[in-house]
Amino acid sequence: MSQFFTLHPETPQKRLLTQTREILEKGGVIAYPTDSGYALGCLPGNKKGVERIKRLRGLDDKHNFTLMFPDLNEIGTYARMDSPIFRVLKAYTPGAYTFILDATNEVPRLLLHPKRRTIGIRVPDHRITRDILETAGAPLMSVTFIAQGETQPMTDAEEIRDRFGSQLDAIIDGGACSMEPTTVLDMRTLPPEVLRQGRGDTSAFS
Repeated sequence: MSQFFTLHPETPQKRLLTQTREILEKGGVIAYPTDSGYALGCLPGNKKGVERIKRLRGLDDKHNFTLMFPDLNEIGTYARMDSPIFRVLKAYTPGAYTFILDATNEVPRLLLHPKRRTIGIRVPDHRITRDILETAGAPLMSVTFIAQGETQPMTDAEEIRDRFGSQLDAIIDGGACSMEPTTVLDMRTLPPEVLRQGRGDTSAFS
């Protein structure tokens, strides 16, 4: 059975954040809250963790994974961008957006589409998520937690524990989350192409 940590939404407890980091460093897979539903995450180099997440979600090798960051400081290590693209990211983060960018060689191959060397980039507008990321000291490989056969993301930590507790190493309870997914923007051209309309406003890109 997984660990179950209830974090305060405004002042997440440092002790529980540290325990979460230790679980991730030992190869753990966690479910955690974001600004657009709960997500599944592990450290990017955790091959077994990535495979566990793919099995749990029923994903194939063509799925475009996302790296979650607390801010923009380290994104250039993992994704290629020029100044105009960086200005767009700066204007729209943190927020409910996933930005598709060309990946650098720092991104493990198992996270990449077999034909397109792209990676999703996220800076969520959620205090608990950003504190988990800052404490971990590394981005998280992440996918929205949508149970197989369903279409909406999971939004309740206790339901996740009841249904999937035996398949996870930790569940981070941050309260109920929005069911609306992120807006996905392909940033490889400007103006960006809207691949999925979600919570994030795209009127400025029309």
